[in-house]
Amino acid sequence: MPDPAKISDSPPPLSIVCLDDDADFRQYMRSTLQQDGHEVRVCADTEEFFEACETRLPDLVLLDIKMGRESGETVLQEIRKRWSRLAVIVVTGYPSMDSMRETFKQDAFDYLAKPFSLVDLRRALAQAAEALGLGQRPQDKLRAELGRHIRLARTEAAWTLKELSDASGISVSQLSSIERGAHLPSLESLLSIAGALKRKPSEWLSAGGF
Repeated sequence: MPDPAKISDSPPPLSIVCLDDDADFRQYMRSTLQQDGHEVRVCADTEEFFEACETRLPDLVLLDIKMGRESGETVLQEIRKRWSRLAVIVVTGYPSMDSMRETFKQDAFDYLAKPFSLVDLRRALAQAAEALGLGQRPQDKLRAELGRHIRLARTEAAWTLKELSDASGISVSQLSSIERGAHLPSLESLLSIAGALKRKPSEWLSAGGF
């Protein structure tokens, strides 16, 4: 996880779904997070929650782990079956070491005990956005994914940047910028790089959401 001291407490605008059986808490989350610029949908039960996520998958879920008749742990298990990489921050008014261990086994990003401060919530959202690349524009996600896949393919081929440059006709400095996710390659450059590495650019584009 990134160093909290190096992360801004102001995350980018996120799409958030909050599942909680407390009506007052849902209203508080909606009004507070909307004031911070986030798109927020609140749900009172699991049926409403899964319908909301199926309609449009959010960047992040705020999940109450103790909801009377319904089990947040069961919801978290189902989330992992359906969307293995969906960011989840667990919230609860009844914190315990056992519940914390169980939620982190299910790959929850963070765990907030009620009542938590707005500062703590913003920090958790900012850390999730930083670590998982949430709230990025489509072109930002594509640039990062292309760079990552090109770097992995080059590493698997045991090539240096110079060797890839020689094979693709793309300069070393441009390749380095592309791999860092700082520069989006043109279609011509992407085809040259993929051809040199004997990869399908369509797979890289698909990984970037296109």
